[in-house]
Amino acid sequence: MALFPIRIFPQILSVYAPHLKSIFVVCKEALQPKIMSSSKKSITYPSSQKSNQVDNYHGTLVADYYRWLEDPDSEETRAWIEAQNQITFGYLSEIPTREKIKQRLTKLWDYEKYGIPFKEGKSLGDGSTERYFYFKNDGLQNQSVFYTLKTLEDQPKVLLDPNQLSEDGTVALSGLSISEDGKLLAYGLSTSGSDWQEWKVRDVETGEDLQDHLKWIKFSGASWTHNNQGFFYSRYDEPNEKTQLEDVNYYQKLYYHQLGSPQSEDVLIYHRPDQKEWGFGGGVTEDGHYLIISIWLGTDSKNLVFFKNLTNPNTEVVELINQFEADYSFIDNDDSVFYFRTDLNAPRGRVIAIDTQNPAPENWREIIPQSAETLESVGILNNQFVADYLKDAHSQIKIFDLKGGFIREVELPGLGSAGGFGGKRHDTETFYSYTSFTTPGTIYRYDMITGKSTVFRQPEVDFNPNDYETKQVFYQSKDGTRVPMFITHKKGIKLDGNNPTYLYAYGGFNASMTPGFSVSLLVWMEMGGIYAMPNIRGGGEYGEEWHQAGMKDKKQNVFDDFIGAAEWLIANKYTKTQKLAIAGGSNGGLLVGACMTQRPDLFGAAIPAVGVMDMLRFHKFTIGWAWTSEFGSADNSEEFPALYAYSPLHNIKPDTAYPATLITTADHDDRVVPAHSFKFAAALQEAHAGDAPVLIRIETKAGHGAGKPTDKIIEEAADKWAFLVRALNIEV
Repeated sequence: MALFPIRIFPQILSVYAPHLKSIFVVCKEALQPKIMSSSKKSITYPSSQKSNQVDNYHGTLVADYYRWLEDPDSEETRAWIEAQNQITFGYLSEIPTREKIKQRLTKLWDYEKYGIPFKEGKSLGDGSTERYFYFKNDGLQNQSVFYTLKTLEDQPKVLLDPNQLSEDGTVALSGLSISEDGKLLAYGLSTSGSDWQEWKVRDVETGEDLQDHLKWIKFSGASWTHNNQGFFYSRYDEPNEKTQLEDVNYYQKLYYHQLGSPQSEDVLIYHRPDQKEWGFGGGVTEDGHYLIISIWLGTDSKNLVFFKNLTNPNTEVVELINQFEADYSFIDNDDSVFYFRTDLNAPRGRVIAIDTQNPAPENWREIIPQSAETLESVGILNNQFVADYLKDAHSQIKIFDLKGGFIREVELPGLGSAGGFGGKRHDTETFYSYTSFTTPGTIYRYDMITGKSTVFRQPEVDFNPNDYETKQVFYQSKDGTRVPMFITHKKGIKLDGNNPTYLYAYGGFNASMTPGFSVSLLVWMEMGGIYAMPNIRGGGEYGEEWHQAGMKDKKQNVFDDFIGAAEWLIANKYTKTQKLAIAGGSNGGLLVGACMTQRPDLFGAAIPAVGVMDMLRFHKFTIGWAWTSEFGSADNSEEFPALYAYSPLHNIKPDTAYPATLITTADHDDRVVPAHSFKFAAALQEAHAGDAPVLIRIETKAGHGAGKPTDKIIEEAADKWAFLVRALNIEV
């Protein structure tokens, strides 16, 4: 999960978890690779002009020297980007092992990858429209292809191939929904990694697109009505095209689109002009009788639930849960009885039933009580609850009857992550994926009646999983909190403190970090590297209490947990400072930025990706305002001190030796705008007193990461590992 502010229902989305400017004049020539000279640096950097911008935060004056870099399209910024990339890619291209690493990545990546099949449509004898759908990537395709087939034995037919939509693979499928009769596909497209989507409709049988074309959609899926004549979706008003990375996203609205009509005629179902920060997710219940509206506010897991009776178009929207007090995830309904997964009075989650005809909280029924494990999600198949739990950050799947009686636990292959188990109320078959650090994602078919799993698709990757091992350890953080950590590496390594180690985490937004296979990490481990992933506070591994222990004024716990993991690895002879790299993306990029500025002595290298680095202005750009529920806001005098105390940009100290650093971002990331990384890089290069390189790699025609084509992923991975080979002095 990467700073994503929406509450998503399974039936909504069924595919593959700063603003003011200072005005000043900068000479373009000053930003060309006119190199700063310094006897302290082994590498020279483009000169970055400083402005005289100073802001007053509740009596504290804060300089913002690089405010001008907040405009990604100015002539000055474009020249700065070009100069930085010239230095960075020149440095990386001279590393002898880079090409060898890229070749190995490419070879390993070239294997068939399958998505989890799902079934839509109705079985009507000879008139059956029931179909299976799944994604598949032949190996090195930039985007996975969407297929359909009527039976699992049929030859699959290409329904949508995003690789045909752009020559460079930068147009990606970002959402889809199949109509109730299985005949129509509504699908969303994203260009260059943007969060903005355009939605179209395709005839499943002919593969032809209809005339429907919807724009300015963001943080939304689509949910069809059961008459198959249209769907619900959410959108924002059209932004100023020239300032899409600066405009904030407010006043989302929920609409109904009637097939064949222009978007201008779409029916406004619900909006709140008095609540500019509210967002809406609309999903139609499986019986077609209700529209469930989940209202989200920022990235807080607390949401509201409203509903509309679709059997009577004249009914008003009913406010079922109208206080932001807990998380309520709709599961299914029996007529007027709605089932929810909630953390109300149960921080690790439970299942309750609410009768909408008698909705007072004292009448709610508990179906599945809270357990020692964290309840992540719940569905209904074969008239049974299928519950997805986390036990110390790895998957457990349990099945209960509709009264909450335990039936069985699904037997999984090992210590890993299972996902899927989708389908309709009466389905007796379902599919799931299982993966671990050394197991590529394998697709299983699961029989809900017999409880038996059988392999449906198993990828073949050019490595021997028996050559590697994974263990889970527990260590104590600064305040004594017990934190789990997964460690994976080749068997037989020596604990002599000399192993190159890649320490990666996220630590926020209730996102759980669980085991998963990665070709990129496999290449790292083939080179003798250790991969360590601690499940630090701020995530959801142990429920909402674990999450809240890493929010707002408690955010320092997250950094302490990560630093504690590094210190444990060193104390237990897995590695040493000179061989230790830290990495993370988005909120994880913030994690890396905070830790490397707090403890520059502890790490040999740092790779912060698309990170939130300016904690005083993040809320002034695009959807950044939504993160104030997680971080707090510098506009709040009580919350400002904590943010200022750890904000990576504002805690860079002059004349300090920082670890070798490779900052990565994309020039048009509209989630975490690139200004964060630009300003951090400029300030870090100015302050750095050591010999280690401080570089920024700026991807073009890319965004926050979603939908990035395979060739760009491989290039970035090759650059990352090559950088660490040199920074950590690894013999390959």
